[in-house]
Amino acid sequence: MNVTATVVFGALFLLVTVLGFLASRWKQGNLDHLEEWGLGGRQFGTLITWFLLGGDLFTAFTVVAIPALAFGAGAMGMFAIPFCILTFPFIFMVFPRLWAIAKRHNYITVADFVQARYRSNALTLVVAITGILALMPYIALQLVGLEVAIGALGFDTTGAGGDVPLAVAFAILAAYTWKSGLRAPAMIAIVKDILIYVTVIAAAIIIPAQLGGFAHIFAAIPAPKLLLRSPNATSLNDYGVYVSIALGSALSTVLYPHAATALLSSKSGNTVRRNMALLPIYTLMLGFITLLGYMAVAAGVKGMPEFARYFSAYGNNFAVPALFLHFFPSWLAGLAFAAIGIGALVPAAIMSIAAANLYTRNVHRALVNPRMTALDETRVSKLVAVFVKVGAVAIILGLPVSYATDLQLLGGVWIIQTLPTVVFGLFGRAFDPRGLLIGLLSGLACGTWMVVQLHFKTSVYPLHFGGYTVPLYSAIWALSFNIIIAGTLSVLAKLGGFASPADLGLIADIRRDDNSAEKTMEGV
Repeated sequence: MNVTATVVFGALFLLVTVLGFLASRWKQGNLDHLEEWGLGGRQFGTLITWFLLGGDLFTAFTVVAIPALAFGAGAMGMFAIPFCILTFPFIFMVFPRLWAIAKRHNYITVADFVQARYRSNALTLVVAITGILALMPYIALQLVGLEVAIGALGFDTTGAGGDVPLAVAFAILAAYTWKSGLRAPAMIAIVKDILIYVTVIAAAIIIPAQLGGFAHIFAAIPAPKLLLRSPNATSLNDYGVYVSIALGSALSTVLYPHAATALLSSKSGNTVRRNMALLPIYTLMLGFITLLGYMAVAAGVKGMPEFARYFSAYGNNFAVPALFLHFFPSWLAGLAFAAIGIGALVPAAIMSIAAANLYTRNVHRALVNPRMTALDETRVSKLVAVFVKVGAVAIILGLPVSYATDLQLLGGVWIIQTLPTVVFGLFGRAFDPRGLLIGLLSGLACGTWMVVQLHFKTSVYPLHFGGYTVPLYSAIWALSFNIIIAGTLSVLAKLGGFASPADLGLIADIRRDDNSAEKTMEGV
């Protein structure tokens, strides 16, 4: 065991635990109400929202899984950079509008908007359940990152005894989430982001200097890993995969319930807009994080005897921890592992809260107890937030994933199917709720079938057209099928005179709030 690193890790973990419990007194509100517990009272300003979104979107997936993919698959791991570049303009367009209508009508979840927009209980229920299911593998990804960080300190994470550190961290996370709600990850995100920036800046200076500079690092990468395979006469090869994963991941990120939870906690639509202008700073950091995978290849960490058992246990996910252990002093390695561990806990907390809000408002209230009081809603959400984390652990144990990124990509295959319902519903009235429901179910079935056919080992599915192979992210194939079904059925419903009338009052609210926001922006 690395004693120094463990002491630093433990001290920082203790700090964020204390902050998690103290957060219940921050920006005080009645935490017996779901809006306060689950959305922080919708009172977070630009700076806090920036940290919260950074902690929400840049997670253990960023620090562990993306470099691991670059380490194992080369240039394909760089998809995360265009993915983020596409994400922020999309959020800029979509979420200020959603925020305005959610604030006006006190909506807690995206499914609340769906219910008001389409007046379809079935569609609302499927959107809510889809959101919950999509979050499960994403939370599991955070726990994978936490487990790798704990293992890097020297703890044996195999067997029943090896689950103890993860269980303790899980219990602490559940406790302060229960106590403080969204305020806890919002406060802890500040510490988490500072730790990650310190780690990345240190790594960008220390490691290349010891490896002979970036020119030497790139020279050490095998040629097939430096560039994507170009299309040829029979296949798109890596180009289609790269573009489709970047696009699919960007569209999915906007739709994930935890992204909605963080954004709806903002105190204004303009706070959302300002954050989309500031968050690309994280994309710059992401570029350096991805390069850690190349640094690990150049350093030859996989061939180092002292790391053999770790790579055997964690696969390529141990590439970055091995790099830190080899090049960093023990205290800095401990800080880096704390950044990874806390970077797992912050989004896991937000995701579990988002899933709990969906279940409470759009499943339990609809099917079990329509007369829930505000106190009933909060109690149910707190319980569900705990059970969601248990489900995420079950996914870790049950799914054979070769890279941790597969967990996130699997969730994306599901959540992207809600795009026609949510985004098209914000910007138009062309789709019928029955068509959207059947399209959504068809997309879910199609995407899941593709992933099952691939034995959950990848989310890239190749289709063959006249002897030409087009491998794309399964989410894109399934979404295309979804939109075709929904569009066709909506047209048929309208032609047959069975179209459902739009909620014109809701649309009027959206347009009024849009005009108000535009005037505010002109004044600025």
